[in-house]
Amino acid sequence: MTIKDTPEEWEIRATDTPFVGNKTSVRTDDVVMPDGTVVGRDYQVHPGSVAVLALDEADRVLVLRQYRHPVRHKLWEIPAGLLDVPGENPLHAAQRELYEEAHVKAEDWRVLTDVYTTPGGCDEAVRIFLARNLSEAEGERFAVAEEEADMELDRVPVEDLVRGVLAGELHNNCLVVGVLSLVAARAGEGLDALRPAQAPWPARPFEA
Repeated sequence: MTIKDTPEEWEIRATDTPFVGNKTSVRTDDVVMPDGTVVGRDYQVHPGSVAVLALDEADRVLVLRQYRHPVRHKLWEIPAGLLDVPGENPLHAAQRELYEEAHVKAEDWRVLTDVYTTPGGCDEAVRIFLARNLSEAEGERFAVAEEEADMELDRVPVEDLVRGVLAGELHNNCLVVGVLSLVAARAGEGLDALRPAQAPWPARPFEA
């Protein structure tokens, strides 16, 4: 048996969008269940995101510490951001986020993994990239504002992040998935066997 997620869409009898925000919205669909009943399902509609696990030559990961109001925590995270334009190339978005949040560029890019963050209540899809061969970006630093104005930047050894994840001390979805995927890739076929940076992404189709 092949273990693989497959696309499927059940019949929707009616749909409504009771809330529209700046970047996301909330949708209510009346969905036909297998037994013929119709049930309302509320979920957040999200444009999608990218995240970057940037790994330096000392086997350290570039991480950011940022306040996240919904969970009332300052979380250690990897650089990440929204796909601001429909159909935007996710690699370009990831390169932009690495530059804006860390003023860093990378020469080697691979797809580390693709995830749905909370598929029971949100349609957000995230592509997590592995970025290597890091160097300081040229030009002026990106002007930060709001939560990002209080952001801290550091480089932490992979083994310390793994320990923090398994100890329940690090909670950011992209950091947890990214770090553990890195370790799994190394234990398997190696990082050079990861998908290329422009690999297809059915959850958020784009033009290379």
